[in-house]
Amino acid sequence: MTTETQANKTKPILVALGFAALTLWAAATPPAGPSAATAKLDTGDTAWMLTASALVLLMTPGLSFFYGGMVRGKNVLSTMLQSFIAMGVVSVLWAVVGFSLAFGDSIGGVIGNPLTFLMMRGVDGDPHPTLSPTFPLALFAIFQMKFAIITPALITGSFAERVRFSSYIWFIALFTVLIYCPLAHMTWHPDGLLHKYGVLDFAGGTVVHMSAGLAALAGALVLGPRHDHRQGEQHSPAHIPFVLLGTGMLWFGWFGFNAGSALGANTVAVHAFMTTNTASASAMIAWLLVDGLRGGKATAMGACIGAVVGLVAITPAAGFVSTGSSIFIGAVAAVISNLAVHWKTKTGVDDTLDVFPCHGVGGIVGMILTGIMADKTVNAAGDNGLLHGNPTLFVHHMVALLVVAVGVLAGSWLIYKAVDAFSPLRVSKEQESAGLDVSQHGESILDADPAATAQ
Repeated sequence: MTTETQANKTKPILVALGFAALTLWAAATPPAGPSAATAKLDTGDTAWMLTASALVLLMTPGLSFFYGGMVRGKNVLSTMLQSFIAMGVVSVLWAVVGFSLAFGDSIGGVIGNPLTFLMMRGVDGDPHPTLSPTFPLALFAIFQMKFAIITPALITGSFAERVRFSSYIWFIALFTVLIYCPLAHMTWHPDGLLHKYGVLDFAGGTVVHMSAGLAALAGALVLGPRHDHRQGEQHSPAHIPFVLLGTGMLWFGWFGFNAGSALGANTVAVHAFMTTNTASASAMIAWLLVDGLRGGKATAMGACIGAVVGLVAITPAAGFVSTGSSIFIGAVAAVISNLAVHWKTKTGVDDTLDVFPCHGVGGIVGMILTGIMADKTVNAAGDNGLLHGNPTLFVHHMVALLVVAVGVLAGSWLIYKAVDAFSPLRVSKEQESAGLDVSQHGESILDADPAATAQ
């Protein structure tokens, strides 16, 4: 038996033993005693946040259809599973330590104390005076968990069709703990550095989409292009109806993503619901118009990608800008992302499903335009942007954009390299040729016998 074969057999055993130890620790952890909460529970807010949490979770299966329909037939199941598995891995991580790292007592405004809510101690049915004043802290933790789940799932489109499944699991675990949680803390915790600096990110333009897009760019660079990738060529998607279905699920779930970030059943939530819809609609139209001006046809793929770009771009601004501004934001983001996708095809970067040009660039455009178009009359908890006489917010957003971009890109690069050092990120050329469905999972939607071609 070779050393590599022995290692391949030993790793799953060690991981299984580690997970078994974790479950035993979780079972032995006693619940916290009753809290001394004095805030009054609002049943309307609680009902809305339960609904919003479910809507946000629906986005991850929606993403799996969105991405799964775009890849080639031999990689549909593996691509979809990469989204679904995030619901398992990140949910457990979040319960153990992730929520504490993101929203625990602040350590220097950069990260939460891992002991604050370790294993969800003290996270119960009572409101929290700062994080969830009118609904249970446990519900706030659940709502935020859904954001943490979809962020690494978004990254998968950049290295689709060539990543080893076990290495991907290690990556999303490390990314969640080392990048997502600190960024969420800095942006959304009352004592976070970016929050105190005045940066406005209503629902995750920076925390979710910029971070995912930049990590996707790093992933595409580290893993390198697919073996059969040709610069400027586009592969044929496996199932465009899957893309349409995924877009519908994402658009529907995004109402929980953005309107839920008002953290209550209130007028800001209604406004965010409106701006979310109009930005996506505007972006869909703008994307198709750009394609048409380039001599192309109005395609289902173009409509879907445009709609999602609009949803991405409005995310940081949804509760801070007017409805008219949301139409502008959606259109501008669609034009810039469309141009970025077109430019990317002329480079050697194989970002398989254009995660950086769409999510990364869309999030960046949304963050910049929030700093320009934010209006305090829309949301008194926000601030005025450059267009409304406050250049400070715009400057702060540009500084934060630079810091976050450098930090996430460098941090993700290091995580990819660290994972690759002990668990190779790429499958072999033969496994890639056979398709990840067969080589990684022994399953296929095609007619081939998985057992006959698995590597």
